[in-house]
Amino acid sequence: MYHYRLLSLIFSFILAGSFNIASAANNASMDTDHKQTAIFAGGCFWCVESDFDKVAGVVETISGYIGGHQKNPSYKQVSAGGSGHTEAVKITFDSRQVSYAELLDIFWHSIDPTTVDRQFCDHGSQYRTEIFYHDGHQKKLAEQSKAALERNKPFSSSIVTRITQASEFYPAEDYHQDFHHKNPLRYKLYRYNCGRDKRLTQLWGKTD
Repeated sequence: MYHYRLLSLIFSFILAGSFNIASAANNASMDTDHKQTAIFAGGCFWCVESDFDKVAGVVETISGYIGGHQKNPSYKQVSAGGSGHTEAVKITFDSRQVSYAELLDIFWHSIDPTTVDRQFCDHGSQYRTEIFYHDGHQKKLAEQSKAALERNKPFSSSIVTRITQASEFYPAEDYHQDFHHKNPLRYKLYRYNCGRDKRLTQLWGKTD
């Protein structure tokens, strides 16, 4: 009897452990299923990263380079303007908390979409505004949001922001990541002197 009960207990523990492992795996899979990525170029990636870090549902932001012809570009190469890349931010988000369409709306209101190859005090194609879509669904939503903005924008200038299929994204150097957290005073001084928020208020009015 003792051996039978012992074997039954062992078998029960094995089943319970298997169930917990399977349950954890399923939960992890479900979490992964809800994680999506978006890539936006909106001028200085320090600022774009800072703006999206404040959005509920955004899991991670990575500053980097995209849209050029050179492999593994450095900041020096991109900032010189010869690599063809633009500064951009890769955003991982939980679609249960924030949708891609909502991120597009936030993106538009965080940039000046009326200037070609320039954002605020930064000039050159490496500071162009651009939406890099991953699939047909993102492309459709991006095009719809741009068309709606063109109809309803509170300013007269045309929207020149590009919508492009995503190519390889290269993360920027470590010192650029989370710059607004690592160097808050320098970041705030740069953002203020660049006139970003002043211009955004002129375009969009006061926003949260």
